[in-house]
Amino acid sequence: MKIAIFDMDGTLIDSAKDITISVNEVRRINHKLDELSEEFVVEAINRDKRNLAKLFYCTELYEQRDKEFFEAHYHEQCVQNVRLYEGVKESLMALKEKEVLLSVATNAPTKFACRMLESCGVSDSFDFIIGADRVSKPKPDKEMLEFILNEYGYKKEHRALMVGDNSKDMQAASHAGIDAAFATWGFSPVSEHHLSLASPNEILDLF
Repeated sequence: MKIAIFDMDGTLIDSAKDITISVNEVRRINHKLDELSEEFVVEAINRDKRNLAKLFYCTELYEQRDKEFFEAHYHEQCVQNVRLYEGVKESLMALKEKEVLLSVATNAPTKFACRMLESCGVSDSFDFIIGADRVSKPKPDKEMLEFILNEYGYKKEHRALMVGDNSKDMQAASHAGIDAAFATWGFSPVSEHHLSLASPNEILDLF
């Protein structure tokens, strides 16, 4: 058995523009704050330790009104500009030809993940699309990955790989006892992880 588990934002899809637009709409309507740049929003999301409420909305805690506003706005916004990274679709098809089982483990809500991947035409490639709302602890905890591995009936003699673009993905894989590869084509162009990939087609060499 061969399994590839992918992070979504910054690994499979470029969602930076839509996330930034929705964050800035919350800032404008609820807090009368100026716009943040796309670069700042992506960097903030990928920090190892961060308080996004403070970074995005200048509040110590994520207020319910901001959460509800963001989710309502992002539901429509998330499919406006989203795109697959170059080579992702072809690599997914090639992995399936190699009989690699494919799933997604993302800290985004499952409903957004399914909506965006469907919009990009690849949702049917995945057996499981698991968002943070499906588990009690998101990445870097191992729970999301273990859920998928258990559904497959994974055993240690099988091959499993996590592909992601930040340290949370690498840590989750380590905690779950599987290998990980760092994607540098998306949100995080620089990696200190021992296995880094410059393009999606390099994943094929790992299977």
